[in-house]
Amino acid sequence: MIKVVAHPEGPDHHDRGRAGPRLCAVEGLGEEDQKIITLARSARARTGAAEGAAVRDETGRTYAAATVALPTLRLSALRLAVAMAVSSGASSLEAAALVTDAGAPDAGDLAAVADLGPRAPVYHAGPDGRLRATLTP
Repeated sequence: MIKVVAHPEGPDHHDRGRAGPRLCAVEGLGEEDQKIITLARSARARTGAAEGAAVRDETGRTYAAATVALPTLRLSALRLAVAMAVSSGASSLEAAALVTDAGAPDAGDLAAVADLGPRAPVYHAGPDGRLRATLTP
């Protein structure tokens, strides 16, 4: 069962005068968790993809990816980030982030994260970096 904690007001609801989210702008998230949200945003923006994702492994290494939508290959950003971690030798995940306009993350994407990080939270954020939900196993 996945626990979802919604964050409807976003990361800077009490700082509306600021230009936008900044590192550690999400209350309750440490710098490393905010970093993977930033990496996911960057991957999405760089490619113009529907989604961007990033994961952090047990050693602190991060892997960022964007959705792949080719005629013969389709991969979600989160599954690709997990695959990048696995192919680089990661044995577990500490956390994951997904940045998308879409609603809730795909169940298959969450399962891919859980394969390598059964206790890893998945931070679901909008393209502006506002945290929408934190999903935990």
